[in-house]
Amino acid sequence: MNIEVYKLKDQLTNPFFFFRIACLPFKMGDRARQGQYQMFSQYSTGHNQFRQYGSKSNINLLVVCVLVLGVILTGLNIYQLDRIKMDHSTHMAELARIPEVEARNFDQTTNSSPIVWIQGGPRYKNNGPTGFLKHIFRVFDKMGFDVGDRSSDWAVMWSHDYPFGIYAAEMRSLQLHQKVNHFPGSGFITNKVNLAQTQLSFIPKAFEIPRKKKEFLAYVGKHKNTSWVQKSNQHRGIKIKTVDEVDLSKEGTFVQEYISRPFLIDGRKFDIGVYTIVTSVDPLRVYTIDGDALFRFCPQEYYPFDRANLDKYVVGDNYRPMWKQPSFEDLYVDHKFSFKNSFDEYLRQKGKDSKSMWSSIKSAIREVFLAKEKDIVKSLQKYRSKRNFFEMVRFDFVIDEHLNVFLMEANMSPNLSSDHFPPNERLYEHVIFNLLNLVGVAYYTSTNDQKASSSNEAMRVSIQDIHVFPDFCNRQICSKDCEKTICKLCRNCLSPNFELDLKYAYLEHMSRGSARRTFPPPITHAEATRFVLKKSSKLSFLAGLNLKNQLMYLWFIGKCRLDESWCN
Repeated sequence: MNIEVYKLKDQLTNPFFFFRIACLPFKMGDRARQGQYQMFSQYSTGHNQFRQYGSKSNINLLVVCVLVLGVILTGLNIYQLDRIKMDHSTHMAELARIPEVEARNFDQTTNSSPIVWIQGGPRYKNNGPTGFLKHIFRVFDKMGFDVGDRSSDWAVMWSHDYPFGIYAAEMRSLQLHQKVNHFPGSGFITNKVNLAQTQLSFIPKAFEIPRKKKEFLAYVGKHKNTSWVQKSNQHRGIKIKTVDEVDLSKEGTFVQEYISRPFLIDGRKFDIGVYTIVTSVDPLRVYTIDGDALFRFCPQEYYPFDRANLDKYVVGDNYRPMWKQPSFEDLYVDHKFSFKNSFDEYLRQKGKDSKSMWSSIKSAIREVFLAKEKDIVKSLQKYRSKRNFFEMVRFDFVIDEHLNVFLMEANMSPNLSSDHFPPNERLYEHVIFNLLNLVGVAYYTSTNDQKASSSNEAMRVSIQDIHVFPDFCNRQICSKDCEKTICKLCRNCLSPNFELDLKYAYLEHMSRGSARRTFPPPITHAEATRFVLKKSSKLSFLAGLNLKNQLMYLWFIGKCRLDESWCN
């Protein structure tokens, strides 16, 4: 049926088809006359006259057919011109709509900004873009994020408070691409009572009251002339007390030994806030923002000392900023060095070694996380994936007159508002920007990037990027046996789950900005190249680490051996 229709359509657009139709009556008449001619030729003697008549008739028929064909062709030409004009108008109209269609398609595919849900604290009056989280809003805005809420299809949640209570349902149903700025169980580090009682040498001795009242009294019996500070988890009402003045029945408090001979600058005691980022737990990866740190000075000079005057030894909200200290007017105010670089230069001028001090600070941070990692891993078991979370903590240290470091506390959701001290804006936004880059949030430039396909991910990191120790993996010892610790990093022994851990570690290194790895510990290229696989699978420097942390540590050593940019 369709073939017959197409044949008819072709015939109707062929002018010779109409020519044949027009001449058909004349042809039929001609054939009739030819029959008459044959009949008359038998009975009539006027044969020649009849032939002449037939010849004239054929000429007339040809003329008529040509005229008819001319009329038909003229009609067809007029019809074709109308069709061309109509097609041209339609085509031009479609061309005019192309920019509109392309713009609409662009909005639907490439202009889909990722969404951040920023949740402030209920005790703050202004949780919006002009409030105490304004620098959070500002950095996300500069990165191309739109601000949403709980009901949005958000890519990142930034919560000032611990979100695993009131938002428990959302936290247990996170999609793979979603990120939250807290780890389940991070309170094991930031809870002041819990942290203070961690048995580490750089944490001043502490006892929970009233539960450990007996242990406290036994300790002070052996350590005479010690001073103590009684604290709560809210860090309020701090005051130096003697043993007799300590309230041993006050619930929710702890007593901690006071560092009585602090290092002073311009006669003032101060603390150092180090911004620390946890990107992974099990295996553990911890970074510190090395680009700068927060220095807070007491409002009044330390001497003459008066324990009744808290402004002499307590760093509170009304602290004195670095730019008001005479020793930093030249370095920070005039020459615009960072807080940290100004401090380091001050120590150098005093003949002090700042590198040793910073190394001790990083070592302390490393030990805290290793001590608490098991608790955090246990808390993570309630959730779909460990890769949805990251955490920024500010560790506050004081140093004594010999530059020994002491950890005072770790702050979850540290203050990032510059309302009280506007010059801190640069520090806070530097910290936030480098944090978001490190954890991969800055890569969320579109919805497609959030839910990246495997082909997109391969452009950022592939299996070739994470292979290490070619000299070991190519040996027979690793080609046939995966029991050796180092062999577990080779292609034939590498598990899919740990392969993904290594890819995340690779991306963090490539996006670290001013963040520097604290755990696994950094290593020099000379140390990495001296690394030799021993017959024993037990390596002394990995002692005390779980298997995943051992493998992560070894992997960074392997990357350093291959590329010096991965070294300390």
